[in-house]
Parts: sequence; C-alpha cells; structure tokens
Amino acid sequence: MTVDAVGGYRQIDDALTAGRCVLLDGGVGTELLQEQGQDDERLWGFESLASAPDDVLDVHRRYVDAGVDVITTNTWALPTALQNGGSVRRANGRPIHWMEIARRGVRVARQAIADGGRDGRCAVALAVNGDLDTPEGIDVVSVLARALIDDPPDIILFETLSVLRPSLFAVVEALQATGIPTWVSFRRCPHGLCGVYGQHWGGPEADAFGHAARRFEGMGVGALLVNCIPPDHVDGIVSYLRDFTDMPLGVYPNLGYYTSAGWRFESEIGGPQYAAMALRWRAEGAQIIGGCCGTRAEHIAAAGKALDGIPAGRERRFEREGGEQHTTPSPARQPDWTDKRGRTLYPLTLPEIDRHTGVARPIPGSHLLWRHLFLEGVGAHQRCLDIACGAGLQTIQLALNGAAHVHALDVDTLAVGNTLANAFRNGVADRVSGEAADLFPWLPEEHYEVIVASLPQTPVGPAAGLASHRPTDYWGRGLVDQVIAKLPHALAKEGIALLTHTSLLSRERTMQLLAERGLYAEVVAWQLEPLPTEYLDQGEHLAQLEQHGEGYLVHTGESRSLVVYVLEIRHGRTGANGSPPWASR
Repeated sequence: MTVDAVGGYRQIDDALTAGRCVLLDGGVGTELLQEQGQDDERLWGFESLASAPDDVLDVHRRYVDAGVDVITTNTWALPTALQNGGSVRRANGRPIHWMEIARRGVRVARQAIADGGRDGRCAVALAVNGDLDTPEGIDVVSVLARALIDDPPDIILFETLSVLRPSLFAVVEALQATGIPTWVSFRRCPHGLCGVYGQHWGGPEADAFGHAARRFEGMGVGALLVNCIPPDHVDGIVSYLRDFTDMPLGVYPNLGYYTSAGWRFESEIGGPQYAAMALRWRAEGAQIIGGCCGTRAEHIAAAGKALDGIPAGRERRFEREGGEQHTTPSPARQPDWTDKRGRTLYPLTLPEIDRHTGVARPIPGSHLLWRHLFLEGVGAHQRCLDIACGAGLQTIQLALNGAAHVHALDVDTLAVGNTLANAFRNGVADRVSGEAADLFPWLPEEHYEVIVASLPQTPVGPAAGLASHRPTDYWGRGLVDQVIAKLPHALAKEGIALLTHTSLLSRERTMQLLAERGLYAEVVAWQLEPLPTEYLDQGEHLAQLEQHGEGYLVHTGESRSLVVYVLEIRHGRTGANGSPPWASR
C-alpha cells in the first residue's frame, strides 16, 4: 500500500532546486528533558507524546518560530518501543498503542506549523530510528503506512543508522514503496562508523559508505545525511560523499551526551558558535542543516540567519588554510611506545610461533616468562637451556636476544621438531639445537649460563596413574622438583635459572629443596591467571589441596585464580645483598 506525498514536501524540493539551504529543527527530545529538569529519559521520544503532548507542541512551535523548513516528529524511539511491546502508558495510566503515537506525532507537528502560520511552507518528517532495520522491519513499514494513510507525513526520516546490512536496503525500499519521500541519516564521519561521543569502530571501510550513497540515490532516496555525532566530526563528510552522489546531502550533529551522571550539554557552544560551524558545512556543500541531541531552537535560529542567501560550496576540508585540515590539525609528536632497550612496544613484536598439531598449548606462566626474557634481554652471548620447550617460545626469544646457543629439551618429539621449525622461521636456526628427553632420567652433560623452565604443575588425584612407574604427581610439583634437583649439575657457577612456580605449590618445600642444594631464589615477575580447565577437572582433589596443602589460590567472589611467579635461581644461600631465599627483587 502506498500513500501520496502531500504538498508540504513541495517547498523542500523547490528550495533544494533553487539552491537554498533547507533548515531542520534541533534535538526535540533533549530539549524536553532540559525543560523538565530530567536526567533520565522518561520524556524521551515515544513516551513524551503519550504523557506530555502539550510540551512537545511547545517545542515544535519554537522551531516553527525559528524559521525551520522541517519539523521532525518526536517518534524517534518508535521502532524501539515496538520491540518492547508497542504501547506505553498515558499520564492517566491507560495504555496507548504505537500506531496512535505515530499519528499523534504527525498531528502535533502539523498543529505547531499551523499555529505559526507556516502551512504549506514547513514540512513534517516522521522520525524513526535504526532499530527499524530488523527482519520484521518491512512488515512494520507496511502497517505504519496504513496507520498514516489519512494524514501522512511529508517525509520519513530514517535516522541514526550505522551498519550497512542487506536488510537495511530492503527496509529502505519498503519505505520508498509507501510513496512518502524518504531521507536516511547515519552516525558516520570521514573515518567510518562514529558514535555519539566521537568514538570510531573497526578498521578502514574504504569507500563502503560512498558506494551505499550511490545505491541509495539509485533507489530514489530523497536525501542522505549524518546526525548524532559531535560537530567536529562532521567536517569532511559532505565533500567525501559528493564524490559518489549528486543526491541532496545534509548534516545535523549533536551538542549533548548521555552519561552515567545524566545528560550533559555543550553549554559553551551558543547560537553564534553554531552558526559559524553551519557556515563551514555549507561551504563544503551541505544542502540540509539542523541539529540533534542538545541543540536548541536558538542554535537553529542563529544558523538559519547566517545561512540565508549563502550558496552551497564545494570546498574540501583539506584545502582549507593552505592545505591543512580545519578541525584536525597535525598533533604534536608524541613519544614512541618503546621499552628501556629502545624496542617498540606498539605494535608488540612477538616471535613468529606456529604450534604444530599435537603439541601442547602454552601453560600458566609461559607468556609471563617470555615477557621477562623480552624485557630484560636475558641470554645475550650466553649458552642457554630451555627445559620443556613446547613450541619454542622461550627458545626463540633467547636466540633473538643474542644467545650464543640455545638447547631445547622436551619429552615430546613433536615439540622438539616444532621448536626447531620455529627457529628456522625466525632466522635463528643456526644457534638452536633440540633433544627429546624425559626429565626424570635425564642428566645434564654440560653447564649453561641461562636455564629457563616453564613446567606443567597440575596436581593429580591419587587414583590416577596407578599403573605408571612414576609416582603420582599429587601436589603438581614433580617436574619442578626434578629441575631443582638437577640445577647444581646444569647451572654454571655465575649462571641463572628462571623457573615458573604456581601459588598452589608449597613455597616452604621449594625453599627447603633450594637450600639443600646451595641455591638461592628471588621473585622477578608474577601475575594472576584464571584457573586452567585441567585444574578445575581435579574437582575434589583441588579442594583437598586448598584445605590441607601449603599453597593457595586467590578467591574473588565465586572465581578462583592462580598466581604464577618467575623465580630467578642462583648458586649461593643468600642474595648479593644478603637477602634470604625467596626474596622479591
């Protein structure tokens, strides 16, 4: 079903044809909120027409007096209301259906125009938001056209859109099929998707919005606009779109923002300041100019006076002021994000690691140990050993740090092959060797200046592994104890060993084992990690360890976390400054 567009749109078409600027009204919803002293959204949009239609009428009258060419109905939230049931309560508590709200919105706007003596010179635009872009949107449009057939608006303003989905074009086609001129408006700027606070989402979209503009023009859409973004983000969008389309283009940005403390408005921007911005947009080629959240009648009135008789230009923001951008001057050079060794941290350059099928994933502490190696440049010009190398993250980083040689050790032959392949991938294969070996029977054949070990430390219940020749790893410290036992034979006299150690392991037991072997440890790094799934799988056994063991987990509400430490271990019973074992650097 279609309806015939009434004569109110004729003056808009005539103005655009004659090159005059079409003036939209401002933020009706936020103006109501400011007048009512409300920080919530009780009178916002859809509900205000049910509970306070006279207040809406008063705001429309002020915009009529300001000389606008288009009055937008206060029905922006109508699609949202439909998703929540389609009716709201009147001030007397009785429900009112969404179709009646839509009709009332048009009637109140027309009454304001008539009261101001502007019949035939001011159009009514039925505003609906982007929530209409749903699978049910086409059916809603059809019912809406039936509801408005006796008193249709002059324009349908489909606004605050964002994503360009196929469903959006289908809904716009349905709007066009009503016979009512349709305008579409987006929260977009030259950088792409833009939020009400000026935030941007996603990467570059190339010319997606421009190509959409051409498609809208081919569909017969009456105008393409941007709205509800900060005014400083408007610059450049009209000239960008003009490269793609000849359809009328417009802008109506916001001066207000909803925060956790309620609505906040740009009070320092008055009528003269807004008029100056409007002239800038007009110089760029905007043919329709108005305001969104936070703009008031005085802003629009001042803009209208300034724009009177000013033709649309074709200026580009990059051509202003000798080729400099008008609103986004080049920022002062900021310090690079680098570490103390001058290496860039943004983007963070990690070794190129490809984990082969069947090779274990990184365990708690692996990335913490890698970070320490990276930041401290551990291993330069030294012979290094990586115990439980996995896919080779620590091995490769030691080599990249300038190690003379790195020997990778793992019980899994696949892991050793994976490490050697990653060494080649990172250009350090000439300084890396590998060996598949079981840590329990393994005996070191030489001394290393640096030894690193990020070891599995998952506790296992007593019922598991009964058929194995190894004792069940009840506490999860079997491999840690093996490394400590072999450090006196593997660690060079002035060397260091870096060992990951979880909080579920007993510190006292570790200190005892270190002291028995003439070793000293200090904490050089630590972090919280979510409790891994393999720990959670231990269920009752884990609970027993928490209750009766000497280690601990961190409890935050119902969640549990593991603390992972990196210990730096040296020969000697105290640190260089006389500190006891397990000191913190």
